[in-house]
Amino acid sequence: MPKPIVILGVFVADTAYRAARQPRMGETILGNGFKLGPGGKGSNQAVAAGRLGADVSFITRLGRDPFADMALATWKEAGVRPAVTETPESYTGAAYIFLEEGTGNNAIIVSPGAAMLISPADIDRNAELIRSAGVFVTQLEQPIDAAIHALEIAKAAGVTTILNPAPAAKLPDAIFALCDYVTPNETETEELTGIRVETVGDARRAAAVFLEKGAGAALITLGEKGALLHDGKVSELVPAFAAGPVVETTGAGDAFNGGFAVGLSRGLEPLAAVRFACAVAGISVTRPGTAPSMPTLAEVEALLAR
Repeated sequence: MPKPIVILGVFVADTAYRAARQPRMGETILGNGFKLGPGGKGSNQAVAAGRLGADVSFITRLGRDPFADMALATWKEAGVRPAVTETPESYTGAAYIFLEEGTGNNAIIVSPGAAMLISPADIDRNAELIRSAGVFVTQLEQPIDAAIHALEIAKAAGVTTILNPAPAAKLPDAIFALCDYVTPNETETEELTGIRVETVGDARRAAAVFLEKGAGAALITLGEKGALLHDGKVSELVPAFAAGPVVETTGAGDAFNGGFAVGLSRGLEPLAAVRFACAVAGISVTRPGTAPSMPTLAEVEALLAR
């Protein structure tokens, strides 16, 4: 029977504006498109796991406002159980995303709001939930002291721990000993190890650094190349899946991390869990959006069988 998954992270409402250029200070211009949708790495990963049929809970903070209503509706649709501290004195996080029409380049402002108030005390209130999990996942969008405390509780309870070190940030080396798996992309890997990742060999050298820092295994995502699992015994590249024409890669990393957690919770061996995660990510990039692009278990199993 699959084990429960608990994820600590952030929800933000993504507000995306498309225009020919950004306005100058004091100027108003007309845009050519707008999209509002759910975002936040932790929330996206929880939605990915929920859509795959996992027993998943999500620890976070929300304000008391329409964006909080959006978060709760998103999780309900995906089967995610919220473990939310309501924070009426703040607001639910939001992101301003400007998309330059001619180039596809973007500029982003993220205001995390209530989620920046997540504290070790919040973790203590959810300690039993964390201890009850088979797999625990967190990222770096909430305060780092809360992430470390949650990893400590999970590790001490024998829960499999996954750190997705995104967005890239300097981390104390002590955090890696709390991680059974660390799952950076190429950019995050360079930030954390100083090794520029351009080849699979580069990724192997960087993965060895994570193991030297104390991580149980490094799982480095390499975009269209796939993902490298390196644990000191196994060092294998799992190829990416081509599930169809690529529409949008935003959220692919979240799909991968959610899928990997589900694979482990279902009792798959690590390499098989990576392959499962690659299939989840491969389907997600064929659809627009982040949370809305996450596939179902039936879709992933069909792709794996094919």
